[in-house]
This record gives sequence, structure tokens and C-alpha cells, in this order.
Amino acid sequence: MALKNAYLIDLMKTVEARNPNDKQFLITVRSVLESIEPVVEARPELIEKGVLDLFVEPERIVKFRVSWTDDAGKVHVNRGYRVQSNSAIGPYKGGLRLHPSVTEDTVKFLAFEQTLKNSLTTLPIGGGKGGSDFDPKGKSEREVLAFCQNFMRELYRHIGASTDIPAGDIGVGGREIGFLFGQYKKIVNSYDSVLTGKGVNWGGSLIRPEATGYGCVYFASEMLNTRGNELAGKRVLISGSGNVAQYAAEKATQLGAKVLSLSDSNGTIIDPDGISAEKLSFIKELKNVRRGRIREYAAAYPRAEYHEGKRPWQLAACDVALPCATQNELDLDDAKTLVANGCIAVCEGANMPTTLDATAYIQGHGLLFSPGKASNAGGVATSGLEMSQNAIRLNWNQSEVDKRLHDIMISIHAATRAAATEFGEPDNYVMGANIAGFRKVADTMIDLGI
Repeated sequence: MALKNAYLIDLMKTVEARNPNDKQFLITVRSVLESIEPVVEARPELIEKGVLDLFVEPERIVKFRVSWTDDAGKVHVNRGYRVQSNSAIGPYKGGLRLHPSVTEDTVKFLAFEQTLKNSLTTLPIGGGKGGSDFDPKGKSEREVLAFCQNFMRELYRHIGASTDIPAGDIGVGGREIGFLFGQYKKIVNSYDSVLTGKGVNWGGSLIRPEATGYGCVYFASEMLNTRGNELAGKRVLISGSGNVAQYAAEKATQLGAKVLSLSDSNGTIIDPDGISAEKLSFIKELKNVRRGRIREYAAAYPRAEYHEGKRPWQLAACDVALPCATQNELDLDDAKTLVANGCIAVCEGANMPTTLDATAYIQGHGLLFSPGKASNAGGVATSGLEMSQNAIRLNWNQSEVDKRLHDIMISIHAATRAAATEFGEPDNYVMGANIAGFRKVADTMIDLGI
């Protein structure tokens, strides 16, 4: 798809001129503008009021130095970032990512996507994202603590319970959130609800670790229902082995599917017998406690095969694919294999794991396809529910949170499909998610006085 509207073409040229080196951000902005072009054509006031000009420019980008000392006494310097993209419908909300690949481009494109994702959740939260190029892998607990404390010594100036509420992301789990929150609390002398993903004993919500994976599967189930289908009996390929992948596997299994794969940055395991609840418990202990590698699964369960350096998509046939690892992990060749092997649905659990050409191929061959801004919104939705519980100083039980999460995912699916149907493409979840998310933000921006 190419832009046809003259205003949007000129706007894209401006974005490219301002961000010449931000490849991921440019790809994301172009994709969104292409999707919402019918809305812009139908509503000239969006152009007249300059809504799009503001929408594609982050409200604030914070970049800072983070120095920390390793166990040998050596000083290291990393870069920290927080991009506050849009606060029209509420305070900025989005994760913190710790990974060597993190750049300003990374967090800028994720913050832009987060704005639309958060809008879809029906909760009053804006979009933001942050992180650092620090790599927690291979670091001692004391080194991770030292980094987190120094990271927060700068970040605390830019966040707050009614300003910006970060959460976890790649490299930031419960341990890191605890270290970050402990330092924030010490600095500001206040028990603010300023981070989500907290421990249940100190303000966290039940279901939060499960939320993104569960939500992805709930969304996939809703998609399949539109074609009179269900997850029960389906073969499912899942990438990743972190929280999202683990709990996507758990919920898919609970709904009667057979999960065939999980992976990490080294390779993939394929288990023809399916990854049962018992086997998944082994993976949780392996990844969450021992921080081991997925190859150990094949040693524990000899019928499984480990494929070094491979992703799941070309290793086994499936009915449903759930990419739950990282961006750009499912490319055009993978998409061709999925189509050839009879896959009927691809539902993103990670942030933009499918390349644009792969997405186009999948949609062009009639498969159901959901973008992450819709199908992985369960995590941020439950973060929003955590904020609500903090605000009223109460904790809901597990079934209450899970029900609210399920209802939110049903609502996101309905809004996404309705927006796509309005413009004549009911199965185009990419268009539907972008339009539904954008219209809420745009209308609020106008209401607040551009």
C-alpha cells in the first residue's frame, strides 16, 4: 500500500527529513498513515487543525547517561531513554526495555505504537516507552541493582503517578521493577503508583505476568470465532520463552490447543507431543529461576528436537502462529512457509514481530492477522488495572482481574473489527486497529484544544 493523499505524502516527507536515521520509527509511522488514510480523506478537519502534524511528533524525548560500577570495580556508561509520545487521553504509559539493541529509534517507534495500543484498551492512558542499551544477561544481581538504581536517579524527574507510569518489557521483570521502585520510593519519599508490574505484596496485580500472553490467546480465539472456528484441537507455534510466550502457551493449552514450540535467542525446540502443563512448568523453572537456555528442554524430553539458530516458523506445520519474542522475527520467507503449511491465523504477542512484507503476504493470502498493538495489549491493559487497584488501595482476586482482561480483549477485538468493517475490510485488523486507536486520540486532541 502506498500513500495517495497529498497532505499525508508531504507529512511523511517531513517526518523522514526530521528523523533520517530512525528506520524503525519511519516504517511504523508510514504504516499507520497508510492505514488511517481513509479517515483523513473523510475528515478534512484533521488536516485543517494540524492533528496529524502533532500526532507524528513525540511530545518529549529524554536521553541521559547512566553510569554504574561492576563487581570488579570498573565503571560502565550506558544510555537511558524515555520517549513520551502522546498524553491526550491520559498519562504516558509504556514499558522499559533493557537490551543492547535499544536506541532512541527503538523507543521512539515503540512509544508511537504504544499510543495506539493504549487507546485501544479503553483505559485512560497515553503512550510512552523507555529503556537502555544495558544488558542484564550475564550480570550479577548486585550489578543489575547498581544499574537500576542509577537509571532511576535520572528517570524519577520525568515520571509520576499522574504523569508517566513505566512498566516492564524485555530485560525488565519483577526483580528489576522492584529495584527501580525501591530507589524511586527512597528518592521521592512517597509510595506513588509510579511503576506497574510490581510484586503482589507491594502493590502489584494478580495476572500481570500472565496478561500479555493470555490476552494474545483471547484475541486469537475471537479472531477464529469470526470464521466459525476455535482454538481447541489446533496446532500452535509460539516463539520466545519469556513471560509472554510462557503464558500464551499456558492459555492456549487450557483452551485445548497443542503447543508445538518455544524458542530463545539461541534456537527453537519442537515437541511433536505438545508442550503440556507439566512441561511448561519445567520451562518456567528453567527460564525464570535458573535463567537457562531452551536447549535444555530437549535433554529433559527426548522426543523434542532442538534447532540451533532457528526460529519456529519453518520447522513444523501449524494452524495458528503466535510470534511472542521480539520485533522483525517473522519475515517473508517464514510467511510463505506458514501459508504453504496451512496456517490460518497469525496473532502477534510481541511488538511488531512480523515484517511489513511478511504481513502483506499473510493478509494477501487470506489468513487472519492481528498486529501487536491489538493482540498484545493485554499487558498494558492489566497494568492499567493495577493502577486502578493502587488508586483505590484494594486488590482484586485472580478471577476478577482475568475476567476484566478477557472483557478488554473482547472489546479491543470488537472495536478493531468494527473500524475495519466501516471502511470495507472486516478482516483487515491492521487497518482496524490503527483507525480505532487513532480516532480516539485525535478526537481527544481536538477536544483539548490543539
